[in-house]
Amino acid sequence: MITELICVGTELLLGNIVNTNAAYLAQQCANLGLSCYYQSVVGDNENRLCQVIKRALERSDIVILSGGLGPTKDDLTKECVAKVMGLELIKDEHSAKRIKAYFQARGMEITDNNWKQAYAPQGALIVDNHNGTAPGLIIKQEEKSVLLLPGPPMELYPMFEQQMIPYLRSLQPGIIYSKTVKLCGIGESKAETMILDLIEGQTNPTIAPYAKTGEVHFRVTAKAESQQEAEEKMEPLLKTLFERFGDKIYTLKEEEALEHKIVQLLEERNLHLGLAESCTGGLLAGRITNVAGASKVFTTGLVTYTNEAKEQLLGVKKETLETYGAVSANTAQEMVQGVMDKYGTEAAVAITGIAGPGGGSEEKPVGLVYIGCQVKGIRKVKEYHFSGNREKIRQNTVTAALILLRRCILES
Repeated sequence: MITELICVGTELLLGNIVNTNAAYLAQQCANLGLSCYYQSVVGDNENRLCQVIKRALERSDIVILSGGLGPTKDDLTKECVAKVMGLELIKDEHSAKRIKAYFQARGMEITDNNWKQAYAPQGALIVDNHNGTAPGLIIKQEEKSVLLLPGPPMELYPMFEQQMIPYLRSLQPGIIYSKTVKLCGIGESKAETMILDLIEGQTNPTIAPYAKTGEVHFRVTAKAESQQEAEEKMEPLLKTLFERFGDKIYTLKEEEALEHKIVQLLEERNLHLGLAESCTGGLLAGRITNVAGASKVFTTGLVTYTNEAKEQLLGVKKETLETYGAVSANTAQEMVQGVMDKYGTEAAVAITGIAGPGGGSEEKPVGLVYIGCQVKGIRKVKEYHFSGNREKIRQNTVTAALILLRRCILES
């Protein structure tokens, strides 16, 4: 089924707010096996919004709109949908009671414009908003379905996952089931080359590669009458992927990031981790501590930005810094050893580099990074050359450090 996304809001057009809803909804549609051919962003203008909705209904089976369901005059989404589809707006008493209860529970006064959110196109299915006041809406007209979602992500995400996904699944015979095969330590072009025969010969299930920062993901999707049947269809293809990529595959779960698997590996092996960061300034520690339960394995994280800090906190030799410089394999190695000696961890990672935009030279350009890692008796120090702006270099460095740490854990 052809699906179209329309994100409403002048603030999106002006760049005041990053349009994360479009990326989220597109990914969810892909997971459901819906073909998303069109996306639009339109401001809070009645004529233009009506034009976009009309065009979407002419060329798509499902139209999903986000934003423009608030109480103010410039919130026009449901009004424009009703106008284009020839439906009258009527008051929904259920929504009115929920809005009243929402304000009373918070001791807030209900202004007249808040009741605007209780009106819906005649015949619409009301979708309760458990995180705000604007209800979602589902409108079915002949073979077309229109879904209206609130704009704030904290309201949109749970509403879509809990209430809209079951409806969208009901529109398709059978089910669409997907698994994400996540790889690290391999480039996108090489990974794709290794599965070209699978891509060219695909029918059901299908396989599609996606590049992430420092990672490659394969989305494997099967159509079947049940999840069990879909999983059976996928099994031979998944087996082939494991045969070709081995332990470069770190998970088959969409919700699991690389840091989740690393924390899991550390816990399974009863290892404790210490970190020493320079150019990344604690970003690696942040990725690790994003994982619930990381405190079981994460002992300490130091940001040793200056030479003095490297000497005093990690025991890096002054002679090493003077001879080889702070950005060197020698310094990275001593930083790793310093963490393990001082804090008694079985695993350690150290990062030192030049993130830019200044500070580089012909000998040591911006983007030069050294990452040292040791897990028990396995020690590796690797040199990297990253490109891009300061933020991109730092993010790529953190991903590379996680990949190196995982490799050392597996080899230890």
